Amino acid sequence: MERLSGLDANFLYNETTSEHMHTLKLAVLDPPEGGVLPLEVMRNEIGRRMAAWPAFGRRIVRVPLELHHPLWVDAGPLDLHYHVRRATIPAPGTPAQMDEAVARIAEQPLDRTRPLWQAWLLEGRDDGRIAVLVKIHHCVADGVAATALLASIMSLDAEATPPEPPDPPAAEEVPGRARLMADALRDLARELRRLPRNISETRTAVARRKEVLGLLAAEGGAAPPRPILDTPVTSFNRAITRRRAVATAALPLAPMLEVKRAAGVTLNDVLLTMVGGALREVLAGLGEHPDRPLSAGVPVSSEPPPEPGMPPRVSGNKVSNLFVSMCTDIEDPLERLHAVHGSMDSAKRLHSALGGDVMETWLEYTPPRPYSWVMRRYSDMSVADHHRAPFNVVVSNVPGPRTPLHVAGARLVDFFSAGPVLEGIGVNVTAWSYIDHLDVMVTSCARALAEPVLVADAMRGQLAELAGALSVAT
Repeated sequence: MERLSGLDANFLYNETTSEHMHTLKLAVLDPPEGGVLPLEVMRNEIGRRMAAWPAFGRRIVRVPLELHHPLWVDAGPLDLHYHVRRATIPAPGTPAQMDEAVARIAEQPLDRTRPLWQAWLLEGRDDGRIAVLVKIHHCVADGVAATALLASIMSLDAEATPPEPPDPPAAEEVPGRARLMADALRDLARELRRLPRNISETRTAVARRKEVLGLLAAEGGAAPPRPILDTPVTSFNRAITRRRAVATAALPLAPMLEVKRAAGVTLNDVLLTMVGGALREVLAGLGEHPDRPLSAGVPVSSEPPPEPGMPPRVSGNKVSNLFVSMCTDIEDPLERLHAVHGSMDSAKRLHSALGGDVMETWLEYTPPRPYSWVMRRYSDMSVADHHRAPFNVVVSNVPGPRTPLHVAGARLVDFFSAGPVLEGIGVNVTAWSYIDHLDVMVTSCARALAEPVLVADAMRGQLAELAGALSVAT
């Protein structure tokens, strides 16, 4: 048994009937020899690799009275007929209809009595390609861990022989009520003993952050936007329903890298500028003109890179957030790009001063039952309709491989990823680079944005605008 960390457990506590805390991974594959990937073959391939995915074989056990965070226990032999399923893309099977099928699957929460993942074989694309959608609850893995999981099933060699299937693990015996409660109280006592040290370290971190804010002011640098206080009101930012909408797009990476190189910024800066410009364009089409710049929450890892030779982490969460202005009040695209770069630089400096693990430290003290009750009431009463959001949109960028990958003899063509849509933050834009393109998935609550394809299409135009402005400037 292993107790969930406070950060992992909070992804369970935040879940409501409208806010589903699973992530999506969508692989588009060229069919292997024979032209199809039968469902049983896919089940066998996944079964062969379960030894590399211990997190996929565990289920949640709640503590009586929810005295502390729940436990992971080995679930025993998996029912792959439940976990690996088939769905049909509506005819004629265009990529847009594939996105609709993905949205319908995304609307369904995962069963907490089972290991928290599912894989769906999506059949019926009009180009003959195969789509595989994987749902993973965020408490199981963050983006870094999920990418490591992907690497464990993909291969550079199309003819690679998969490993022999391991013996199915035995189900772990769950202790009785008294033992679960005693262990929970012991772990709570351990956390409470750490409280004075945590308070002291947090005070030091807050002082460092205040010092960096002073330095930024002295240097004339813009401070990052303050959550809620600096967030403009938009139709994207409202209470959500369980209905989802999805749009996927593969954008050329070369012009983005050229803009990055010539402007002396990062690829993430370019992406944020494109997303901000696209959202501004979509809002203008809806007759909305926010009174202040749009802001983004940018997930970042809170752990150092693994030591050389150490295996990558394949489960759990080590993630924090940067709050960044997308500077949408600036018309000129290159000026806006440099302003975004400055905002990101300030956000990184503040994050480094505060420390990425401060939030993780305090989430250990989250009381499961009261917190979950508050989140359910918050969602049921649509409270997010009545206050400003912490920020306007989640924008995530995950670097992927630059060489072609294969699975079960099929070549990976595109790989799209998405995080959850949140109360008050109805749009999520996640990008994953692969070979020579950037695969973007825009996920939204249908109430907040019924057509996320508008954002994906506008991002293409924003990239062209940036590249054009750069060519004029040079």
